[in-house]
Amino acid sequence: VRLVESGGGLVQPGGSLQLSCATSGFTFTTTSMTWARQAPEKEIEWVSSVTNSGTKYYADSVKGRFTISRDDSDKRVYLQMHDLTPDDTAVYFCVKGGPLLRNDPASRGQGTQVTVTS
Repeated sequence: VRLVESGGGLVQPGGSLQLSCATSGFTFTTTSMTWARQAPEKEIEWVSSVTNSGTKYYADSVKGRFTISRDDSDKRVYLQMHDLTPDDTAVYFCVKGGPLLRNDPASRGQGTQVTVTS
């Protein structure tokens, strides 16, 4: 299993970023995918998930601002983030599977840093 996140960076409050996760080593089309994040000195927090059939779920903290999507032909999952605030600052992880697997290091990538600051 390989998960490689990209797209993080430094952005001002109110800005946008799109994260991407390239995957390999498993059957992507039958697998739910999740984004999670970890702010400094905090536990890993679930952000959003998309099932293999395309049903999407969002944490209340990001609902209306973030959009998860998947490209089964390219085996990628995306997280479009708008209206970013400093509270969104975290390392963002792509997770193979549902929300509970966010705490399994073998099920997530190395992460990409998102920093929201003026």
